[in-house]
Amino acid sequence: MKPFLLLATRPEDEAADDEYEGFLSAGGLTPDELHRVRLEADLLPPIRLDDYSGIIVGGSPFNAGDPEATKSAVQVRVEAELQPLLDLVVARDFPFLGACYGIGLLTAHGGGVVDGTWPEDAGPTRVSLTGDGAADPLFGILDPDFEAFVGHKEACTVLPPGAVLLATGENCPVQAFRVGRNVYATQFHPELTNASILTRIRIYRDNGYFKPDALTEVIANITAATVTQPANLMRAFVRRFGTE
Repeated sequence: MKPFLLLATRPEDEAADDEYEGFLSAGGLTPDELHRVRLEADLLPPIRLDDYSGIIVGGSPFNAGDPEATKSAVQVRVEAELQPLLDLVVARDFPFLGACYGIGLLTAHGGGVVDGTWPEDAGPTRVSLTGDGAADPLFGILDPDFEAFVGHKEACTVLPPGAVLLATGENCPVQAFRVGRNVYATQFHPELTNASILTRIRIYRDNGYFKPDALTEVIANITAATVTQPANLMRAFVRRFGTE
């Protein structure tokens, strides 16, 4: 199988490594099958799509919808480097899965709107498939309604033209969409387990993903949650697009 490529942007080593381990586990992948590039640490190297089965973009402390003037030099550089790669991905309908920050990048790239209208505190949320989601080759293997872990200050408010809404939620109307046949984006995190999101909230507890005085409640909600379906989505992505 050609490897998959994870494009990561978390500057904290513990968070970056936890994210990588999460995608390995959820996808049933070995390190040889999931290459990682940490874009916040170095320039994006030349990427030949034909060398990979698919591309994954994980979450980030970056917000794609922030005004350009407020973005750090690193974020501006990362997003400038990703634009031509996303051009290629969309033009070729190349297998792609963007989670959290990834949905923001794909929304902005495609001409949709990503902003702070629909934030969700860190923790579990209820996700429901649309009719198109139930008929989708990847999302159709999931339960019609399921719990997933989220934590975001921005979300897709207006879909990119031509995008297909696959999943929605009470607190965030766009939980997943597809562009073309093979380019996917989710607001929820397919790689997160209960233990992983507890690691994330410890690292990012002061980053505004929940009110500081709500930490005990956030931990209780996470501990009580049963989140299994998002990992099934990751495995379906690997099964469908893993190629020799």
